[in-house]
Amino acid sequence: MSKKTILVAPLHWGLGHATRCIPIVQELLKNNFNVLLASDGAALLLLQKEFPQLPSIALPPYNIVYPKKGKNFKWKLLQKLPHIQKTIISEKKLIKTLVAEGKIDGIISDNRLGVFNKNVPSVFVTHQLNVLTGNTTYVTSKMHQKIIKKFDECWVPDVEAPINLSGKLGHIKNADFPIKYIGALSRLQKKEAPKKYDILAVLSGPEPQRTLLEEKLLEAFKGTDKSVLLVQGLVSMNQKSYVLDGISITNFMQTEQLEEAINQSEIVISRSGYTTLLDLAALEKKAFFIPTPGQYEQKYLAKRLKSLGIVPSCKQDKFTLEKLHKIPLYKGLTAFGMETNFKELFGLFERERKL
Repeated sequence: MSKKTILVAPLHWGLGHATRCIPIVQELLKNNFNVLLASDGAALLLLQKEFPQLPSIALPPYNIVYPKKGKNFKWKLLQKLPHIQKTIISEKKLIKTLVAEGKIDGIISDNRLGVFNKNVPSVFVTHQLNVLTGNTTYVTSKMHQKIIKKFDECWVPDVEAPINLSGKLGHIKNADFPIKYIGALSRLQKKEAPKKYDILAVLSGPEPQRTLLEEKLLEAFKGTDKSVLLVQGLVSMNQKSYVLDGISITNFMQTEQLEEAINQSEIVISRSGYTTLLDLAALEKKAFFIPTPGQYEQKYLAKRLKSLGIVPSCKQDKFTLEKLHKIPLYKGLTAFGMETNFKELFGLFERERKL
């Protein structure tokens, strides 16, 4: 019996969607599936670097860019809706062709809204069953849930228990579509390692906010006697590393390098993106969060963890090195014990095609 091919397609909105697909791809390969990677931009490049042996295709880009002023983000996104709708239509056409030609037998879409097909088992991966957008949260959540219902299953990378990472984002009552909580998914593992860095700053997310945070941190670190490593989150064909004002800088790190760097660091400064939370929880790392301006989800996650006494945070324009002194007053992120049963999850793809 020939192996089935599963399309794994993360959204390119920062790198988090792509990085949390890495353990899913690894487990698919372990469970005797072929994998076809699909995304666009830096997210696709990251997956190609992690899995150079796997075939990949480029999907049409959503091209979501953040405004310099975070408060304008929602309105900028509304202006992009016609383009996003066109992208979704293009995705559906491309997927329909792949299915019709027998090139894929199943789909795992991490927040790509048009990557599904009724003729093959299709899974939607998200931690956002509720989509926070301020006073329009009810509408955006219902719209997102309507899209999720088009898939056979929704996989939430969290635990169902009251003590969880995503809070109200990933937990809703009386859902009318199948939800499976698959555990705190992470590509990283905690390992004992000698301390090399006092501070590790890991940047990510769309421009121009990524660059604005980098400039803010470089200015704050200038002249510090701390050992600092800054990972820019700029994926390119070649890795570039250099030292500026005593700060070690590298444009990006692949999984093994990043895992080693985090394990060797005393604290981590980063955005409060959900995939970052998953990774830092797996490594049980003390952290400080600076949510992306205008991104309600990151603001909610940072505020929730701060109120629970787990991780301190502040607004981007308020950050100073002195704020890091608050970190010892917080408990820090801890790992969840839930083991993901991938064999059971992947059972969905064993059913016969409807063609």
